[in-house]
Amino acid sequence: MSKSQTRQLSLFVVTLIGSLLAACSSVREPAPVVCPACAVCQQCPVPAVPTTPVTPVATQPPAKPMQAARWSDLPGWAEDDLVAAWPAFLLSCRGLTSKPQWPLWRAACDEAKGLAANDSGALRRFFESRFEPFLLTNPDATTSGLVTGYYEPLLRGSRTRTATYSQPVLGVPPDLLTIELSDVLPDLKNMRLRGRLQGNKVIPYYSRADIVGREKDYPDRVLLWVDDAVELFFLQIQGSGRVKLPDGKLVRIGYADQNGHPYQSVGRVLIDRGELKPDQASMQSIQAWARANPAKLDELLNTNPSYVFFREVQPKTNGNEGPQGALGVPLTGERSIAVDPRSVPLGAPVFLSTTQPNSSVPLRRLMLAQDTGGAIRGVVRADFFWGFGAEAGALAGRMKQQGQMWVLLPPGAAPK
Repeated sequence: MSKSQTRQLSLFVVTLIGSLLAACSSVREPAPVVCPACAVCQQCPVPAVPTTPVTPVATQPPAKPMQAARWSDLPGWAEDDLVAAWPAFLLSCRGLTSKPQWPLWRAACDEAKGLAANDSGALRRFFESRFEPFLLTNPDATTSGLVTGYYEPLLRGSRTRTATYSQPVLGVPPDLLTIELSDVLPDLKNMRLRGRLQGNKVIPYYSRADIVGREKDYPDRVLLWVDDAVELFFLQIQGSGRVKLPDGKLVRIGYADQNGHPYQSVGRVLIDRGELKPDQASMQSIQAWARANPAKLDELLNTNPSYVFFREVQPKTNGNEGPQGALGVPLTGERSIAVDPRSVPLGAPVFLSTTQPNSSVPLRRLMLAQDTGGAIRGVVRADFFWGFGAEAGALAGRMKQQGQMWVLLPPGAAPK
């Protein structure tokens, strides 16, 4: 973004906030009641004042998001095989080296390099000596929240458009403006504004329906063409995936940017319309509905105004590692989660206590907070990364569980 565009967008944000404040200050008080002319009485009657005092309702301040806990509070902590989580923890250490909080993590990460990776007991003693557990708590003091699942899908595609491969995977368009609001107002940390210039004004970027309808405007932004609009839609929800080309080569693509519109659940739309029952709104049931109703598909997908743009990703090793998360390291299947970074520090170990997808079977294990997501908002909220492929997709699509979370932090890293 050019400096002039940044100044225009900064002025837009400040003007918008000023307008909201002005709107609040312009609310008028109600006009006083005037007594009508009366030949008998010269004074309006005074209404009786209630004698029973009104007790004000006490409002509780929001609960602290992190409550100090004991290791014995973590259900299943002693039984988890920490050997399976250890490679993901080492990746978190790698991702944290470039972060401002690295000095607080350095000692633990340096010690971790010399530990035997195949001794779960030694690894458990390491965490218990180097970290402190904190129970994540919602503002209303509850400690349970939603745990969903995501995965890395496999799509079929081509470098060129054909009758089979007709759905474009778009890269970031050149007219999409993105600004970190904290650059304008520091209090707006972790918030971004996206839009486009129209003359000298900044307006919202195009919605999904607009982008799909303007396909001819993006010929140089098409990364690949895929064969299925439904699979492409769910690719945007997952944020990354692999595309198999006709010659068998796999191309990896990852999240690059988003159009700034909020995500709206198409599953919720189908429930509200009576097309699905609430307990049926899984990824698989939505896909089945789409196959059975192709004429209605575009209209349904466009009820979600959000649109995700991608970039082609070159694997750093043999190509079998997971997609790169928001921390900047590859995700580990069944050991990485996406969190809300306003509440959970990226890179931190998180002990998760939930249940298997669509089941009451306990799922309790050490995870690593290594990713974020547009729909992942709130303190006790996680998206469980299941890995790559159809089996991972089947688990992720059915996962909508309740769970508790304990974040593990080195001494001094917890907020005051």
